[in-house]
Parts: sequence; C-alpha cells; structure tokens
Amino acid sequence: MSKNNNNEKSPIVSIIIVSVVVLGLGYFLFKSSPDNSQAKQNVVNNTNANVDNMHGGGAVANSEGLNALVEKPIPDIQLSDKDGKIYTTSDFKGKNTVLFFNEGLMCYPACWNQMASFGSDPRFNSDQIQAISVVVDSPRDWQTAIAKMPQLAKANTMFDTNANTSRQMGMLTTASSMHRGSLPGHTYVIINKEGVVKYVFDDPNMAIANDMLFKRIGELQ
Repeated sequence: MSKNNNNEKSPIVSIIIVSVVVLGLGYFLFKSSPDNSQAKQNVVNNTNANVDNMHGGGAVANSEGLNALVEKPIPDIQLSDKDGKIYTTSDFKGKNTVLFFNEGLMCYPACWNQMASFGSDPRFNSDQIQAISVVVDSPRDWQTAIAKMPQLAKANTMFDTNANTSRQMGMLTTASSMHRGSLPGHTYVIINKEGVVKYVFDDPNMAIANDMLFKRIGELQ
C-alpha cells in the first residue's frame, strides 16, 4: 500500500517542480529584458489614466489656473443668491471670505457635509469671516438638497449660472472634479478683506476642512 502511494505522488511532485522552474525562468527573462522598464512604465501610465478617467471624465486635470489666482485680486465674477440677487467682486470685500466651489447636488454626502459644517460653524459666520458655498445647480433644484438635509438651509449658498464663474476661475478642470469640464469638484479659495486671493486648496479627498481654513485665515492677520 505504501509503495503505491509513493508512485501516485511522484507525477504530482514532478509537475510542481517543473512549474516552479518555468515560473522562475519566466521571471528571470522578464527582469533581464531591455523592454522591461518601458513595460512597467506603461502599466503605471495605464493605471493612472484609468484612475483619472474614473474621477474626472474625459477632460484633463489642470491646476495652473488655480495657482495663477494666488496673490491677485479676485477676477470680476457674478454669483446669485436663492432670491436671484446678483453679487459681484466688490461684494466680497470687507471680510475674509472662503469660496467653496463644489459639485452641489451631484456630490452627496461629502460636499453637502462641508456646506452644512460651514453653516453651523460660528467661525465662518461672523463680522470678520464668511464662508460661501458655490454650486452650479439652480436655486429651485437646490431645494431638494435642503429637503434631504435640512442643515443646508443655514449654509450661505450662491448659485453659478451656467458655471460661468467656475469656468472663469479654473474650477472645472481640478483634480477633485468627478465631472471634469462641466462641474467644479471640491475646491476652496480664501480671499482677504481687500479682495485678494491668498490661498487655494483643491481636495480630491473631499474632507471637511474648517479647522485648516480657519488656521490659514488666522495667518493673514
């Protein structure tokens, strides 16, 4: 009985040994191939491209527009409140202002949570600091968000018709946008009391940033 068992195991052992040798030889050839580095780079490039496509559609992320805003007066922009009142660049002077450009209805719950957090945080609702969330949705459509998350009613929200201001300020090509080319993502712009852009932060992780932003504003004093 013992002899038969050994005979039955021998072919299996042989197959395992051959497989190990073949795999080892294949790995050696792959490592020594002059095209190996290029092959690995192609894998990295393809992976990055796939991730970028999943998070930003067909448009290419470009942060140059954001960098160009810093240390310059805020461009001539127009935003409207829920009642249709138009606010221009001059209306954002006199307070340290955070403009939070986001995807609005398309970004639940991350952007909604940030907006609600601004609305309930007294640090961003004072005579010195204000936080304004900018969405491209219509005021009427935005009521559906408030119905789902009533805390949003406290947020200072403005509406960017046809995404004109978002486009003008380079918010449609950020790394954080999941609908790149048509919607902003999750981007903060700090403007000082004189209307000069002092800091821009684009956050693909879409975290609540109140503490960090308040610290940045404190550094402006």
